[in-house]
Amino acid sequence: MITLGCRLNIAESEMIRGLLGTRDVVVVNSCAVTNEAVKATRAAIRKARRRRPGAEIVVTGCAATIDPGAFTAMPDVSRVVPNISKLAPDAWGLTAAPPPARFEGHARALVEVQNGCDHRCTFCAIPYGRGASRSVPAGAVIERIGDLVDAGHGEVVLTGVDLTSYGADLPGAPTLGHLVERILRLVPALRRLRLSSLDGIEIDDRLFDLLVGEPRVMPHVHLSLQAGDDMILKRMKRRHDRAQSVALVERLRARRPEIAIGADIIAGFPTETEAMFANSLALIANCSIVHAHIFPYSPRANTPAARMPQVDPAVVKDRAGRLRAEAEVHRTRWLATLIGREQRVLVEAPGDRGHAENFAEVVLTSPPFGLSLSKPRPFSISRGEEKDSPSTSSGRTGRVEAVQITHTADGKLIGHFI
Repeated sequence: MITLGCRLNIAESEMIRGLLGTRDVVVVNSCAVTNEAVKATRAAIRKARRRRPGAEIVVTGCAATIDPGAFTAMPDVSRVVPNISKLAPDAWGLTAAPPPARFEGHARALVEVQNGCDHRCTFCAIPYGRGASRSVPAGAVIERIGDLVDAGHGEVVLTGVDLTSYGADLPGAPTLGHLVERILRLVPALRRLRLSSLDGIEIDDRLFDLLVGEPRVMPHVHLSLQAGDDMILKRMKRRHDRAQSVALVERLRARRPEIAIGADIIAGFPTETEAMFANSLALIANCSIVHAHIFPYSPRANTPAARMPQVDPAVVKDRAGRLRAEAEVHRTRWLATLIGREQRVLVEAPGDRGHAENFAEVVLTSPPFGLSLSKPRPFSISRGEEKDSPSTSSGRTGRVEAVQITHTADGKLIGHFI
């Protein structure tokens, strides 16, 4: 299974893996968010053929759905399965679906609650690959999460293409906030619930109160901001302006100061001037963004933005680099503020790493006998398992543990179990 792109693709790939069983099939779950993602998909197909010359290679996902002919024409591709059929048993030669995917070997599990999008941002081709917005009924979501918790997963992430539009197509039009409330009430054993990317303009009071006041909802909000200039936002056909984004983050941090903000930002959107770009650059500081996803704009066929006056590719690349550098400065400063503090970390396989509630990556170390805890050493890992030490054992994988942060390195927190 080869997966490119978003968390929703990752969740669907795990389900496809269960449908495939032990058959000699390579599935490439493609992404179409940028031209580079499409190129990466084609490269992954060619690499898979070199590694598995006799295997059936099936391509699915957004890139294959938007332009199936381009992938069918590749000599390395056996067949193409569109997104609408990718989770259907008959697409994989089955008459009935096997049990749902269990995300075996992972402490964190992804649960799809929404798919598709009813909006038409001028730069985005994903609605052509995913279709209209549709939601999974709450009962099915809760049953799925209950099964995953029973299987030992310490954290669940709700995923979707336009997650905050959840429920508009269901009877009674429940919101994402309603869904989160029901999950927390009906799955009391769930320790940590995380939400994937949110459209800030759709965060209502119910969801806002959960984000800032519910301890089992992680203090990590990833916003689909895309730009920090009002004219560019208008040309993107976004539904928010710059002031609304800044105000939302200020409200979130005022109620829950430890909350970590992530955001998607596009560099070099058509017509973007240096002054417009400066507004996006400043947004990183204005919104305290510490988990930044920076995308250099690339024109997607048949989208309105592709017909707008384009920014020189060299300028686009330069601006993307400047955004990443600015984001790294703020992330580094933020990580430094966590030194000496305790973090609750979900320990992930093989047991020497994990993620804090704020989604900072943490490398776990063990203090040797007779040395100060301020000078930790890495775990000794053998055959994918931890060697027992005074402060850790392999049994901690999948558990939420208290960790003392001692320093940072390579954009990660370093700490040891308390």
